[in-house]
Amino acid sequence: MSHPSRNLRQRAVGALCALSLATVLAGCNLVNPPPGPDQAAQALAGGLAGGGLNQVRFDGATPANVTAFLATAIGDLKDVKRTVTVDQVSEPKANDRTATASLAFAWTPPSAAPASAATTTGTATATTDATSSATASATTSAGATGGTDVVWNYTTTANLTRAEDDTWHVTWTPALFAPGLTATEKLALVTVAAKRGDIVGAGSTPLMTERDTAQVGIDKTKVGADQQAAAATALAQLAGSDAAAYAAAVMSAGAKALVPLITVRPDDPLLTSQKAAVNAIPGAVSVPGKSVIGPSPNFARSILGTVGVATAELIAKSKGALKTGDVVGLSGLEQRYDARLRGTPGRTIQAVGTDSAGKQSSRDLFTSPAVDGKPLVVTLDITGQTVAEAVLQGGPGDTQTSLVAIRPSTGEILVAANGPGSKGLAVGTTGQAAPGSTFKIITALALLRAGVTPDSPVQCTPTVTVGGRSFKNYNDYSPDKIGTIPLRTAFANSCNTAFISNQDKVSQADLAGAAAALGIGVDLDLGFPAYLGSVPTTASETEHAASMIGQAKVLVSPMDMATAIASAVHGSVVRPRLLDDNPAVAGFPTPGKPLQSGEAQALQAMLGAVVSEGSGALLASDGVTAAKTGTAEYGTANPPLTHAWMVAAKGDLAVAVYVENGVSGSKTAGPLLKSFLEAYSG
Repeated sequence: MSHPSRNLRQRAVGALCALSLATVLAGCNLVNPPPGPDQAAQALAGGLAGGGLNQVRFDGATPANVTAFLATAIGDLKDVKRTVTVDQVSEPKANDRTATASLAFAWTPPSAAPASAATTTGTATATTDATSSATASATTSAGATGGTDVVWNYTTTANLTRAEDDTWHVTWTPALFAPGLTATEKLALVTVAAKRGDIVGAGSTPLMTERDTAQVGIDKTKVGADQQAAAATALAQLAGSDAAAYAAAVMSAGAKALVPLITVRPDDPLLTSQKAAVNAIPGAVSVPGKSVIGPSPNFARSILGTVGVATAELIAKSKGALKTGDVVGLSGLEQRYDARLRGTPGRTIQAVGTDSAGKQSSRDLFTSPAVDGKPLVVTLDITGQTVAEAVLQGGPGDTQTSLVAIRPSTGEILVAANGPGSKGLAVGTTGQAAPGSTFKIITALALLRAGVTPDSPVQCTPTVTVGGRSFKNYNDYSPDKIGTIPLRTAFANSCNTAFISNQDKVSQADLAGAAAALGIGVDLDLGFPAYLGSVPTTASETEHAASMIGQAKVLVSPMDMATAIASAVHGSVVRPRLLDDNPAVAGFPTPGKPLQSGEAQALQAMLGAVVSEGSGALLASDGVTAAKTGTAEYGTANPPLTHAWMVAAKGDLAVAVYVENGVSGSKTAGPLLKSFLEAYSG
């Protein structure tokens, strides 16, 4: 028999335990409430951004179904950077088992245009349906590669429902991924190239611009497979190209490919005198088109550069900004300023698929219009450059030659021409060679600063020995100018020994200072390939003696010597300028000891004597007021090889001509300079 009080106590303890357990359980729910809709929205955003969807519960699909759909629907945008963030989640009211989440998408198709080139805007279609909605816009931001990234922004709205187990489910619809997207659609990216900016010369004359051309090549659909290699070989041989390489390219291309060999101008022999021979080759075709080229095949090519299809190397370096088939600058200014010239390509993102009738359909979701490239203005004069190239074409073709012309009043480079022997190198602006006696312009300035005047007597001897090395005059030096003569006469006739004999009056540092006063030896980026010369500030006794006549370790480009005589006739240092809007020009330092008015007048008098009574007499009838010839020995041959130089000024024009291997300045470089001046008034 049970004890009544004991039963009562037991019932009381049981009730208390039950109450305590309920309290504990309630407390657990307060500390660890069931997942809310925001967690489901975050998981959905992560999955749509490229993460896994296994943590998302869907109504109407499984995570595997959605993942498979996204892999197809992303289409051309699979390599485009995207982010998806939760913008807002609605809080369900009491006893409400539904919520909504706004997801913000941002896609960034790559662009290669500079951020300052243009402001890019975009538009996108906005759609709504029963379970999702979307709005869209476009913004721009600075890209990782220095360009402007066009960003496609839009939001979609997801509907969420709380299930019986208190988990939140997402109602699946393809429109959650892109505005109005259907189950049959996928994303496509269409790129529209911008019009490339021209390189424009003096007088607003287009130099590099779109001109009529034609692609000559083999169309594999028009020749049997067994004849393709022979046809490619025959066409390449006719065009003077690498036959084996082209045949290999044709054979490796697709069965229906048109494989271009060469792009030519309308007057090219392949389209004129050799047209019948091209037509006789099975599968050979010429396809008319347009290409960015200069006014003639070699016009300032080493400076302006070329434009063509992006190479694999350039594509790899672009970090996604370039793709196969893009047209870019391949060399010269076209390559250095490619982003500016190429502009911003247009981007259109479409939803492509089939409509309710099963027909192919497409909808534009986002459009960023192309922004044309910005022209690059240079100072080259098309007439002067054409004349100079024709003159050099008629000169020695087996050695480097160049002609540079500068306007002393402004520093504008009007001409920077290179002859056929230069093999495509920009010798005129980047060459490095001993200037020989043209450097006596600098040496004469140093002597003037040491107290020597144009009338001061100097000793011109057949030879002079310094530090055990014997120096002599050049082979054609006039024998009646030997002896004690004024500095003006020694300069006019280019007496080496007279200048070397005065080497103790100026130091090597004095020579470097005089060179800087005339624009030589400055290390700056001019915005184009350029060498501004080098004059050492220290030298051994024999090196200093050789420096007095522009040899030893003194190096210049033809542009440097044009700058030197331009500075002398202008009366102050001239800074060569090729780009009209190059900010580097404003950064030129002032020489430590600038050219003074009296020094300039003395130099001008001596440069005038070269024409009136010295080695530049061949230019006397051409209106030339200043000139200097130069010959510089180089190499180890016996007898030594010689560079031939001549510089001259006429009106507001300063010209330098350089021939790598010549007889002398007056005999080799002089006639080229004379021909140029006679054909070009400047």
